[in-house]
Amino acid sequence: MVLATAGTAYAGDDPDVDADKCHVVEFCVGVGVDDGTGGKGAQTGSQGSSGSKTQCKLTKVNPKPPADHPVWNGADPKKSDLYFRACTDGGDGFVVVPQGQPAPHVDPRELAQRAVDSMTLLGPDIASPKAAGKYTVGVPMWMWVNQSATTFGPNTASASAGGITVTATAKVSEIVWQMGDGASVTCNGPGTPYQASEGMAQSPTCGHMYSKTSAVARSGKYPVTATSTWTIDWQGGGAAGQLTEIRQTNVQVAIGELQVVR
Repeated sequence: MVLATAGTAYAGDDPDVDADKCHVVEFCVGVGVDDGTGGKGAQTGSQGSSGSKTQCKLTKVNPKPPADHPVWNGADPKKSDLYFRACTDGGDGFVVVPQGQPAPHVDPRELAQRAVDSMTLLGPDIASPKAAGKYTVGVPMWMWVNQSATTFGPNTASASAGGITVTATAKVSEIVWQMGDGASVTCNGPGTPYQASEGMAQSPTCGHMYSKTSAVARSGKYPVTATSTWTIDWQGGGAAGQLTEIRQTNVQVAIGELQVVR
């Protein structure tokens, strides 16, 4: 194996190393290196968002880099082993494992998904429009949602396995409102609560105006769907990435006409 860092080369006697096939992150690790257990590295896999199988190979780094190298991230090289993880989707990185523990047979992204699953992420908690509300054609409607850890974020959770701990933080990045009349409104935040002092003004952040009553709808009300996109940033096990989750909430809204008394 060959490791190169800060201009210094560390050479082992592994004949499988090909310097032209190295992954360069902080130093170079030959992908053909034996894992130190008689095999050629542990194989891990995870299901990506596209549905394709991601394959990862874990290779034990030997000889180890210097104790002051940042790849150790504070761990003691005398009590730890270092592995290089190479994945078919480019998710490469280094993994530090306490000595005596087996090589981690889990992809950090899989742990990230476990952390997300433990968060109980929900659809938007719609504050407006309400099913019992009274709304009128031609009058601006203000839409907004209540914010909590499970309905808007931020929401943080961790998951551990095989000596790896991954921490994920989720937050709603946008809410798309399908208004039931064919209109779609994308809001990049929770919306602004309406105040009586605003009168007939339009919402500065998230709003809609109906041009027809809901009498034209099948149930006499417009079916409104609010779809939130949760963006999850995660890191751990020498890797980092992003996941996306989608959640929905539905409400039925009646839109009437302003009655003029003569």
